[in-house]
Amino acid sequence: MTTTAITDIACLVTNDPSLGDGSPLGLIRDAAVVIDGDRIVWAGESNRAPAADKAVDAGGRAMIPGFVDSHSHLVFAGDRTQEFNARMSGRPYSAGGIRTTVAATRAASDDELSANVARYLAEALRQGTTTCETKSGYGLTVEDEARALRIAARHTDEVTFLGAHIVSPDYADDPAGYVDLVTGPMLDACAPHARWIDVFCEQGAFDGDQARAVLTAGIAKGLHPRVHANQLGHGPGVQLAVELDAASADHCTHLTDADIDALGQGDTVATLLPGAEFSTRAVWPDARRLLDAGATVALSTDCNPGSSFTSSMPFCIALAVRDMGMTPDEAVRAATAGGAAALRRTDIGRIAPGARADLLLLDAPSHVHLAYRPGVPLADAVWQRGARVA
Repeated sequence: MTTTAITDIACLVTNDPSLGDGSPLGLIRDAAVVIDGDRIVWAGESNRAPAADKAVDAGGRAMIPGFVDSHSHLVFAGDRTQEFNARMSGRPYSAGGIRTTVAATRAASDDELSANVARYLAEALRQGTTTCETKSGYGLTVEDEARALRIAARHTDEVTFLGAHIVSPDYADDPAGYVDLVTGPMLDACAPHARWIDVFCEQGAFDGDQARAVLTAGIAKGLHPRVHANQLGHGPGVQLAVELDAASADHCTHLTDADIDALGQGDTVATLLPGAEFSTRAVWPDARRLLDAGATVALSTDCNPGSSFTSSMPFCIALAVRDMGMTPDEAVRAATAGGAAALRRTDIGRIAPGARADLLLLDAPSHVHLAYRPGVPLADAVWQRGARVA
């Protein structure tokens, strides 16, 4: 292996308080990082850096861990431009538009779907996202859901079975029959290709009892649960997620005090998806209440063709700071360590010995610029698994 030292880092976000200033970000000024293969072997002040085979001068820029996007829907075809245009003209968002994408996705070839996933992952990588979860959910037949997961697994290790996205149009008059399909033949076909199981627990999608049936069936097959919860209104999704020890409850837009308390006292991460609120003109999640209650918060893009067609984690950071009550420090941590927690990973989302060498060098002297300069492409260099990729 060849070791590489990245030196002259003005401000290093480690997400490890033991390495830095004692804050949750574990900030180190005038820092260096040493990589050996795909791992970080040292991080600290530049004047204490060990010798390395190669050196990279960061030029007084800031460095943070690569973004961890723990919620996206990338296996799809087509777009929903007309729906977006109509919504911006006054039509409210509902889950029904998903059917448009289902039709286009079913009609697409494997190669077309795989190329789309690769395209959006590359787009995200250029902006600093080094880990990305993605889901099925636009097939809604046994064959199409399994196909989506096989395609997703070619591109990422974090694959989620979301057959319970909406009730399939084929079962419009028999939602109970569709739940039986999801928890039976569809799950049997899909479980070998996924790590996670998800359900859209929402009015117009699946109620609490249906969501519980889907998640418990997935758990019995060895999949770990996560939940689309409380996006469009108050409902049982968050409480169900905490009860079943789901890794994350995603959206969390409409929360009661009991929901806040449950997330603050449990291990389920509250994953906030501000791109969805931006694109649907919905009320913003209250990140401040969650953080003050002690909940772990993640930020993700929810990249999908209907309600949040963005792959930009910096954009989501800016929205979270501007409209959701987060400080820049909290938002950056949520987009890195928070996403790692939502995937129950300890090898990503931090810059510390033993962690995977996923690094983002910013064309800025501080991580605060991610919120301070919204819309500006600040990714100067990206390392993924120790290799410079952008």
